[in-house]
Amino acid sequence: MTRMMNVMTAGVLALAAMVNAAQAQQQARNCGPRDIVVSRLAEGYGETRQSMGLGANNSVIEVFASEESGTWTITVTTPNGMTCLVASGQAFEALAEALPAKGKDA
Repeated sequence: MTRMMNVMTAGVLALAAMVNAAQAQQQARNCGPRDIVVSRLAEGYGETRQSMGLGANNSVIEVFASEESGTWTITVTTPNGMTCLVASGQAFEALAEALPAKGKDA
């Protein structure tokens, strides 16, 4: 029984290692030095930074968009300068909505 448990544990660990390797490979394709990522967004899609904020672990969250084409991209930049693409899409629209009056539902 103990030998079977060891074989099962080894199988689970191997599967976990493969999943981690696949995730790391996927991240490597979607991440790069910030200046290169920003340059590619500008040159390839005409996107410029529209907004930004501070996220968890001192990460910088930014929204890039092109008002001409309507494409948009959300990035996360870690403190070490690595920028990763989080989401992208089309039909970007800049909004500046006012907060509802106090006591009124949104």
